[in-house]
Amino acid sequence: MIMRSIITGTGCYIPPVVMTNKDFAAHLFYTEKQEPIDTPPTVVVEKFKQITGIDERRYTNDELNTSDIGSQAAAAAIKDSGVNPEEIDQLIVAHNFGNVFKNTIQTDAVPSLASRIKHALGIKSPNCIAYDILFGCPGWVQGLIQADAYFKAGIAKKALIVGTETLSRVIDMYDRDSMIFSDGAGAAVLEYKEVNEDGPGIIGAAVQSHTVEEVDYINMGMSYYPGSDPGVRYIKMKGRKVYEYAMKYVPAAMKQCLDQSGVEIQQLKKVFIHQANEKMDEGMIKRLYQLYGVNEPPNDIMPMSIHWLGNSSVATIPTLYDLVVKNKVDEHALEPGDVILFASVGAGMNVNAVCYRY
Repeated sequence: MIMRSIITGTGCYIPPVVMTNKDFAAHLFYTEKQEPIDTPPTVVVEKFKQITGIDERRYTNDELNTSDIGSQAAAAAIKDSGVNPEEIDQLIVAHNFGNVFKNTIQTDAVPSLASRIKHALGIKSPNCIAYDILFGCPGWVQGLIQADAYFKAGIAKKALIVGTETLSRVIDMYDRDSMIFSDGAGAAVLEYKEVNEDGPGIIGAAVQSHTVEEVDYINMGMSYYPGSDPGVRYIKMKGRKVYEYAMKYVPAAMKQCLDQSGVEIQQLKKVFIHQANEKMDEGMIKRLYQLYGVNEPPNDIMPMSIHWLGNSSVATIPTLYDLVVKNKVDEHALEPGDVILFASVGAGMNVNAVCYRY
C-alpha cells in the first residue's frame, strides 16, 4: 500500500449569460496600433470561429464577483466529496485578477480570494490555510501540484483547490482576442489516502516557467480604441507567440510527466487540456503523440468545452473534468483505473502537467 493524492469531489459554476459570436459581429475591431481593421466584423468573427472553435462563451451576472462564483464551485465540490469542511487543511484559489467589480477598473485582491471563499463557505477552523496562487491559466493544475507536495511533506491531508475567473471584466471589446475569454469557476477536493500501487491518485507532475522573451506574451495593456485612456488596462495577448510557445513546450511537458510516471502513451485514456483554442489544443495533442512516434492520437482522447464555454483561464480544466466525471460531455467518460493527463499553458509563461489515475 502507498499514499496518493486523490480527487474525491468536484464542482463547477457555469455562468448564465450567453454571449454568442453574433453578439460580436456588430463590434468595431482595431489593431494594436489603434487602426481600424478593414475586414468586416462578420468576417472577423467567422475566421475567429474557424481558428478557435468557439461558438459562444459565458459571462457571469453583474452582481457576482470572482470569489462569489468560486465559492459556488467550491461548495459543490465539498458536497460531492462528503468531506467535513472543517477538516480541510488547505484552501488554494487560482485566479489572475482578483475581484473586479462590474464597471470598475480596480482589482480587489485584499483580502485574498481564498480568504473570501473560506468565509463564504463558513469554515471556522484556523488550521484551514487559505491562500491564492497566481500562475496564469495553469493555476488550478499548479494548485494540484502544490497540494500534493504539502501532502507528501506531511503538512496536510485534505485540500480544496479552486480555479475562478471573470475575464469578461478585463477584456478590451475592440480587440479581436477579447472573443476568446469568458467567466467560470471549477473546484476539486483532494485527499491523501492509502491505496494499492495501481490505485487512484496523482502519479506524477511536470512544470516549467519561461520568463525571458516569453514573459510578456500575455500581459496588460491599453485599449486598442483610438484615444482611449492609457491608465485603463486590459488583458492582451501576442497570439502567434503564444501559439508557437504552447506547441513547443506543452507536448514536451506532457511527455516528461508521462515518462516520469512510468506510463506508456498507449495507456493514456484522456487529456484534460486547458481550453484555450481548439486548433492549438488539437495541435498540442497531435505533437505529443508524434513525440512517441505515433502519427495520429485516438479520436476520443480530448474532451472539449471551449465551443460553448470559451476560455475561462484557470477554470477550464476543473470545469471540464467535473462535467466529464458527471457524464455531461457526450462520448466522454472515465472508468476506474483510467490514466489521464491534466495540462495547461498560460501567462508567465508557464506550462504544467499532472498524470492522474482515476
